[in-house]
Amino acid sequence: MPAVPKKKRRVNVRTPEVMERVQAEVANHYQSSIVEKVRARGGYLTIGDTTIRLAKQFGFCYGVERAIDLAYASRRVFPDNRIFLIGEIIHNPEVNRQLEEMNIVSLPWRKMDEQYDDLTEKDVVIVPAFGAPVSFMDKVESQGCLTVDTTCGDVMKVWKRVRSFAKEGVTSLIHGKADHEETRATASRAAGEDGKGSYLIILTLEDVDYVCHYLVNGGDREEFLSRFKVAMSEGFDPDKDLKQIGVANQTTMLKSETEEIQRRVRSAIETRDGGADNFLVFDTICGATQERQDALFEMLENPMDVLLVVGGYNSSNTTHLVEIGEKELPTFFIRSAECLRSLEEIVHFDLQERKEVNSEFRGFTDEGEIVVGITAGASCPSNLIEDAILKAFELRGVPNDAVREA
Repeated sequence: MPAVPKKKRRVNVRTPEVMERVQAEVANHYQSSIVEKVRARGGYLTIGDTTIRLAKQFGFCYGVERAIDLAYASRRVFPDNRIFLIGEIIHNPEVNRQLEEMNIVSLPWRKMDEQYDDLTEKDVVIVPAFGAPVSFMDKVESQGCLTVDTTCGDVMKVWKRVRSFAKEGVTSLIHGKADHEETRATASRAAGEDGKGSYLIILTLEDVDYVCHYLVNGGDREEFLSRFKVAMSEGFDPDKDLKQIGVANQTTMLKSETEEIQRRVRSAIETRDGGADNFLVFDTICGATQERQDALFEMLENPMDVLLVVGGYNSSNTTHLVEIGEKELPTFFIRSAECLRSLEEIVHFDLQERKEVNSEFRGFTDEGEIVVGITAGASCPSNLIEDAILKAFELRGVPNDAVREA
């Protein structure tokens, strides 16, 4: 006899008495009086010949704050239960370290292992802000676990869109990173409830140009399948599944690039079909991601000597801020203030080499005035931004107490 599916056990931990304590705890861990002071002054703080500029929008967004609140609340509501988290709550090592100290155990997110088989009805499983693939959710529910779902509302809007594509027989063309938690979760919804929906994941403009050429001219089917072998639905056939296309995206991608992908795909379909009836698109870029990108573009309208982008190296939305900055001025992607080693040395993540490197930077040692710009992605807490502010001033000979008293 087949096993009877267990009832979903999703729990609400946002009770008023719990959240009051949780929000105070989260504020103690992650807020910054210095950051708030700089914000109140219009994003500028000048001491002597050193100016720090903050972007108008940076750091934690609502979705990230909600996910962290729910994770902290889970431990308060279930003080004695085993609590697990599928992967990371967000892409920030400081936040994930705090959860580890609360004995919230990270489960594998790329592939399920025996740890999932060992889950019980007394265990609590937290779903991260990126969401999780349908197969993971089904497994957790089949084990009877209590589930706390922190999936961002913007991500769920994308899921709703790709599910509708699947029902209508439209292939989802997903702009994202094939090995990113959010994109994997979105792709699983694009497969549809029956698993027969089709999707293709593209990352670069080179990818979309290859697809567009195939749309217009056809091409080598086997070469196509080889190129996208880890970025498409099971049984994907480019000669059948590219008739109707609906564009969606990982919510943290670079907005201008997603829009360019949409434009090129639409143009290719119009060339092929004589019209755009077989092309569907909806804006699914996260509002907070867009705000942080727009704020950086505005920030770059005024001269700066260096830009520091603070955040986790695996954060997609933070990476795109670095890409924007690098086109205009010396830009360093740092995980914390510890990366500002000295007046001459910065440890940072190099996007081209895909690793952390040491670079010489003479800007902090230059005489005269210097303007240091600082921004951060949606997963970076304000306390890390404060640390970067203090260290930048310190490298210019301004003690921490002077910054706090300014």
